[in-house]
Amino acid sequence: MPIAIRPPPGTPGKAWPAIAVGAFVAFGGVLFGYDTGTIGGILAMPYWLKQFSTTGIINPQTGLYTITAAQSSEIVSILSAGTFFGALTAAPSCDFFGRRIGLMVSTLVFTIGVILQTAATEIPLFVAGRFFAGYGVGMISASIPLYQSETAPKWIRGSIVGSYQLAITIGLLLASIVDHSTRKRNDTGSYRIPIAVQFAWAIILFAGLLILPETPRMYIKRNKPESAARSLSKLRRLDVDHPALVEELAEITANHEYEMSLGKASYIDCFKGTLGKRLATGCLLQALQQLTGVNFIFYYGTSYFTNSGIQNPFIVSMITSAVNVGSTFPGLYMVEAWGRRPLLLFGAIGMATCQFIVAGVGTGVGVANQAGQQALIAFVCIYIFFFACSWGPCAWVVTGEIFPLKVRAKALSMTTASNWLLNWAIAYSTPYMVDNQPGDANLQSKVFFIWGGFCFICIFFVWAMIYETKGLSLEQVDELYAKVGKAWQSKGFVPSVSFQEVAQVGADGEARKQSLTDLENSAIRKKSISHGEYVAYEKV
Repeated sequence: MPIAIRPPPGTPGKAWPAIAVGAFVAFGGVLFGYDTGTIGGILAMPYWLKQFSTTGIINPQTGLYTITAAQSSEIVSILSAGTFFGALTAAPSCDFFGRRIGLMVSTLVFTIGVILQTAATEIPLFVAGRFFAGYGVGMISASIPLYQSETAPKWIRGSIVGSYQLAITIGLLLASIVDHSTRKRNDTGSYRIPIAVQFAWAIILFAGLLILPETPRMYIKRNKPESAARSLSKLRRLDVDHPALVEELAEITANHEYEMSLGKASYIDCFKGTLGKRLATGCLLQALQQLTGVNFIFYYGTSYFTNSGIQNPFIVSMITSAVNVGSTFPGLYMVEAWGRRPLLLFGAIGMATCQFIVAGVGTGVGVANQAGQQALIAFVCIYIFFFACSWGPCAWVVTGEIFPLKVRAKALSMTTASNWLLNWAIAYSTPYMVDNQPGDANLQSKVFFIWGGFCFICIFFVWAMIYETKGLSLEQVDELYAKVGKAWQSKGFVPSVSFQEVAQVGADGEARKQSLTDLENSAIRKKSISHGEYVAYEKV
């Protein structure tokens, strides 16, 4: 069955404007993927090792200069430390500047980091550049799903937000290709060219954002209904007075007014009630995405394959990156065709199986023989397939759509920060876990037992915590969490609330004291009474 990009029958307006806008903004994922992917190849480049090594020790197995586990850990993990703080900064930035301008600010911060890395000839300046680039990437990684989810039509929102992960995988692949192309240069161009290429990605994203519209929900949040109508008109290709556009905008407005009537939108409020449940879901989902071990492959894959005795580790890295890109495409289809829960369960089961097999092959059989090498690479690629079509895109989709407008920027910044906090922890600890230097754990392939264990935990997490949000508008997701108490009961949910009617009932200030179901019932009774009075009047 082909991937359909046509809206459901009877849907007014055009689909392509919102799809095009969401797909272009997803390009920011190239910055994310490229910046995280390029470091793995750089750390294995002969000239970079010679230039930046402070030990003067040559590895007898590879014939290359070495850096310590502490230096490797610092260089790789400092980007993740920067992204953690950048992700937390994204909320005030996107609420103060707006979603679009906030993304532009993020791109400028990222560019400062690229400049510092390109100029570096010693580890301290290189590390400083990694931090600022990471800070910008962290802001971008929280802002893009926010922008996409607030502009995308509900029937294809999952695929649009999932395209962000596709862009990340493309960035990883491009990083592998450029690293492979420059790795043998015997000058600073070996590492400066891969780093400087990032200027191109930043310029493309910044230039495009100059002409893109602000999200209609951001304008509603700022109490600018006329601007919101114009923005939604551009995205749906409908006149501002078209009934369908007026209805969609009225429902967004009413939902926001209802949410604001329940209380303030501070960081503390994000931890209360159903908001706290949603925040826990988003943070755990993003943390577990990292604990599946995928970035072990892309951060340390080249070094790991080299130390495992595998020939042409740069080629293997390019292969895994290519599999990552190709496998994301079916995920963009399955996230809408299957739904969020089934896709995440499918991915978790597949990843756990592959990780345990890789651990068994690497530990029991070893990679000294050709068959062992081939089996290890094959199951690493199969594992990447399961990740790339499920947990890769779907984690961003779910976190981008489960929060109400009043706290969406704050909550998304915290869930994304959870992703980067675990990313940092893994990047920092992995050299000590895997390397065979004195004092290190020397786990080598045994580390895949750890990743496999977390993948097994993912299965139970999805069953217990992930609500099915396929086909629901962002406003209907609020209704889902208000009415359905258990995640495994969410599949059959059918929305019935009109927030415009609920807002009228709650206008007397009683919204805080009543549940959404009570307000809905009041609205229905009020509607029935009004209808009965109208019928009686007609008879008279």
